[in-house]
Amino acid sequence: MRNIIIILLSFPIIVNAQQLTNNTSINITKVWSQQPNGYTYPIDISVPTSNMPSNGFPISVLLHGNGGNGSQIINQFSNILECHVLVAPTGYMNSWNICAENSDGPDIEMVNELIDSLQMYANINPNKIRILGFSNGAGLANSAFIENTNSGVDIVCAIVSHLNEPQYHSGNFYEIGSNTDSSTSYCGYNVVSNPLPTRKYLSISNDNDPVIPYFGGYSMVGLDFLHAEDAAYAIAQNQGFNGNIITGPGIPYGNPVVFEYSYLSGNVVHIRGNAQHSINTSQEEYLKSFFNDCSTITNINDIENESVKVYPNPVSDILTIEMNHSEEELFEIYSLTGLLILRGQISSKNSSVVLSSINEGVYVLKIGNKFLTFVKLK
Repeated sequence: MRNIIIILLSFPIIVNAQQLTNNTSINITKVWSQQPNGYTYPIDISVPTSNMPSNGFPISVLLHGNGGNGSQIINQFSNILECHVLVAPTGYMNSWNICAENSDGPDIEMVNELIDSLQMYANINPNKIRILGFSNGAGLANSAFIENTNSGVDIVCAIVSHLNEPQYHSGNFYEIGSNTDSSTSYCGYNVVSNPLPTRKYLSISNDNDPVIPYFGGYSMVGLDFLHAEDAAYAIAQNQGFNGNIITGPGIPYGNPVVFEYSYLSGNVVHIRGNAQHSINTSQEEYLKSFFNDCSTITNINDIENESVKVYPNPVSDILTIEMNHSEEELFEIYSLTGLLILRGQISSKNSSVVLSSINEGVYVLKIGNKFLTFVKLK
């Protein structure tokens, strides 16, 4: 009897050996009442020219504001997220379906399908899919945070549009039931949803935004909004935070000064600025660090330094600045809205700054890359 030898050959299973490029065509078509024959979302793509990381490029899905498009938002963020692949769909009528907007399209379905397809490309890190939305696009990003269940989405960022009341009310997060309808209660957001607690979240809002009310209430876009800080706290609680809401002005960062409200060791962060319905350079820098773009990590939480002390605090007239060196330093004092109040030079280990011309309130002292908060009395 002859022995029969069976040789089993094992080949790796490659889901998609293709590389995502600037010219890749991603076809996502949806049908709904406004488009009974179907609408195919235009999708712009920008792939970095730098060498691909060993695990593939991180990727950011960019969602434009109302009236914008994919090409415009890629141009807006290409110098900030320069080491990310940027993928930007354009919504129907240059809008996204957030209650009273022009589009009634199934945009969350599109986002979910787009993310699933992007994970299949050989040069993409399937576990570093980020969603970033601006204005109307931030509303869609927040809906994606609430509804998307793909664990490969590790970061969601909402810029100049925090949670609205349809998305979060009665202590719960909600998704759209059948469709949005501005004439119904909470615009049709009537299905309780439990967002994945594993992903990071960044909210950037401005306390002088004329479009989205920072302190909550009705907006010209036809929606009621939460207070921006309450919205961030609700998300932090969902992600596992058990403490109290952060009160006060937050931790100052950058120049122009913005203020950080950080939970869960920086996994859920709200940044308050003063850039109206836009984003300033400090917020851009924070965003770049939060996304760990180009693997550049800066310790942005370590902004108070023992090498500089100020006293007394609170202070009436004379503020003493104590340093551990005697080199000349530039100092700047900002209001909590980021307005420069006073600038000067100090050149010794113990210097005095006269504050008699400054109104009472809370201020931020900037010396080099160090920030300290003090209270000015009458």
